[in-house]
Amino acid sequence: MRKVGFGIIGLGVIAETHFIAIEKNENCEFVAAFDAVPGKAKAFCERHGKGKAYDDLESFLNDSEIEAVTIATPSGYHLEPALAAIRHKKHVIIEKPMEITAEREELIINEAKKEGVIVTGVFQSRFYDAPRLIKKAIDEGRFGRLTLCDAQVKWFRSQEYYDSGAWRGTWKVDGGGALMNQSIHAIDLLQWFCGPAEEVQAYTATLAHERIEVEDTGVAVLKFKNGALGVIEGSTSVYPGFLKKIEICGTEGSAVLEEESLKVWSFKNETEEDSEIRRIYSDATKAGGGASDPKAINTLGHEKQFNDFASAIIEHREPEVNAESASEAVKIITAIYESVRSGKKVKVN
Repeated sequence: MRKVGFGIIGLGVIAETHFIAIEKNENCEFVAAFDAVPGKAKAFCERHGKGKAYDDLESFLNDSEIEAVTIATPSGYHLEPALAAIRHKKHVIIEKPMEITAEREELIINEAKKEGVIVTGVFQSRFYDAPRLIKKAIDEGRFGRLTLCDAQVKWFRSQEYYDSGAWRGTWKVDGGGALMNQSIHAIDLLQWFCGPAEEVQAYTATLAHERIEVEDTGVAVLKFKNGALGVIEGSTSVYPGFLKKIEICGTEGSAVLEEESLKVWSFKNETEEDSEIRRIYSDATKAGGGASDPKAINTLGHEKQFNDFASAIIEHREPEVNAESASEAVKIITAIYESVRSGKKVKVN
């Protein structure tokens, strides 16, 4: 089997998840690691017993064995290494968000088109079974007309979490707070299910933490282009933290997704499969989902998305989550922030 050689840029917490995702896939191979901090890449490779270590980005990108790179740096530091990798003809998979503004994401997307390489953002929640069942049912029209579609991310982060890195809780590097950093996967699923958002109106606040510039609590009301209405609640201020929840309701059916579980799966026109879906997925969650511990995530979604990304490279096709699709959540979040600043309804571009 042909394998895609991967290099990892940025060796913080999420780099470990990227390494696991690469190692678990037969079509992926870990080749090298880069970090600007001297010795960090060497320690990473020694800890895992494989890979070439680089602390010079140009040398890393000139490694011919690296066909694709993962960007695992802090959010606001994605643009520069992504553009550098693209210009070296490397395919790129970027940890969420691809970047912290729609304009910066567009620079990445346009450069990838120019250089003819594949770029995507990591939205692994789309690869779990339960969300895919919801998406399939929506596409088949089983919900009827979508009416109310909500996302709740009532998580908790300690003050120590924010104090652990100077970039955490900053506009420049984090790009926002509980909405941009913690709630983005739920927001991505919401727009994947319901289609593009048309406009938002929002409130945010910093209620439980000190020494951060961004929100730890936010609420937004959305109107989708298909006419459905919705609410987003995102926080790192709710103790002890609860699993993320998405509720999709329509004129002929409703589903409630709690992390990887379907807590409600009810339709006006039931099928033979529905009772089996309820039996299998009513309690399918295997990890805490990051509700109170950012390290307590299931790596299966990353593994599946990395498999699809590598397959897309090998098969010369678009990945399941293409770059344009991966940019949609940031458009909603930045519109929310603009609504907070202006005190008005804001169109989602």
